[in-house]
Amino acid sequence: MKLQVADGKYLEYQYTLNYNSYMIDFDLNTVGMNDVIANNATTLNFNWAFDAPRLEKKSKYGEDRYATVFYKYYEDEVDNLSPAKSSEESLKTKVRWVSFKQLFFNSTIIADEAFTEADIQYDYTEESNETVGKYFADIAIPYTNATNQTFGMQLYFGPNHYNTLRQYGDVQMDKIISLGYSILRYVNRWIVIPVFNFLRNYIGNFGIIILLLTVFIKMILFPFTYKSYISQAKMRALKPEMDEINEKYGSDKQMEKQQATMALYKKVGVNPMGGCLPMLLQMPILFSMFFFFPSSIELRQQSFLWATDLSSFDSILNLPFNIPLYGNHVSLFCLLMTVTTIFSTKLNQQAASTQTMPGMQTMMYMMPVMFLFILNNYPSGLSYYYFLANLITIGQTVLIRRFVDEDKLRAQLYAPKKKQGAKKSNFQKRLEQMAKERGVDLPKR
Repeated sequence: MKLQVADGKYLEYQYTLNYNSYMIDFDLNTVGMNDVIANNATTLNFNWAFDAPRLEKKSKYGEDRYATVFYKYYEDEVDNLSPAKSSEESLKTKVRWVSFKQLFFNSTIIADEAFTEADIQYDYTEESNETVGKYFADIAIPYTNATNQTFGMQLYFGPNHYNTLRQYGDVQMDKIISLGYSILRYVNRWIVIPVFNFLRNYIGNFGIIILLLTVFIKMILFPFTYKSYISQAKMRALKPEMDEINEKYGSDKQMEKQQATMALYKKVGVNPMGGCLPMLLQMPILFSMFFFFPSSIELRQQSFLWATDLSSFDSILNLPFNIPLYGNHVSLFCLLMTVTTIFSTKLNQQAASTQTMPGMQTMMYMMPVMFLFILNNYPSGLSYYYFLANLITIGQTVLIRRFVDEDKLRAQLYAPKKKQGAKKSNFQKRLEQMAKERGVDLPKR
């Protein structure tokens, strides 16, 4: 495309479409424009705008939540404007690229070297059913006032697909895909995505792929689940001793009760945090899925059972009114997830220690109800995954219970101490000294 000013003087856009690629080479050529453009000009302003059409179901936690402007500073990190609200920013240092991002697609302009600066803006059209937002960028292109000048760029018009964007190397366009922060992104990048892509090579049904992915993840986490259950079983085995301590010190001698409790744990070799730590180690994988499913273009328009699109919410009933936070529809996968979460919580409460913080049980049952309201508008693929994970967790808990003899476990806790005296640690000695000063009797070894 050429803008002719006079003979031998023109400004030209040159596009080169590469075979089988979402990337287009885009060169801005100025020929003989040095005596047309002001001599003191150091930049040319390139205005780029886009009214993004709404491509997915309208949902606060769907397309609207992910649409915004991303950008990368020259030889620096990727950043973005706040999504789901109107915002703007002036980038006063060199910029490598600017991206108009929607949930599953993006339009990005990339400098071969760097843009001088850029003003970017995103106007969120929340009330519109036609557009998700309006994008605008005023980009400063460096200009040297030479007779002939070429500024090289590239345009990307394509999907937010992780492996597709990764192939462009140091441009780091894959950072626009929301895979979670810090360790969560690494879990998705090195574990979840490779397994998901491997299953895709052999299976065409995404419902089955999610099922097998869930089984794989639960297999990885099973050693932690087992260790957590055993730790809880050890705590339950100490119930008679714990009842003794509670009866002896009551509620008015909390310090003495805590010291006696810690001494008991030390005596039998039980770590009171043993049930929590394995669960904490599972959290990065569990939370990484919360970011993976909403960002997976692979699930877009893929149906399974009653869900017509696994990348959006499923609905078995559309309500004639809107419930705050919940929405105007009923997601069956979300309901199934909630029911199985409550059942799993009840099962775990039975397996937990008898020493429960006041109000903790109520909070544990309130959480599934809270997630019912939150996840009702999230992708059905995510609710389906949590539903499957709950079913497998319930099965694992029932199976472990059948093979773990808690009476035998209690005997094992005390047997080693009867055969050989355990050497007192410095921690134990300090506890005993503190108890002695307070006149507290600790359990004998």
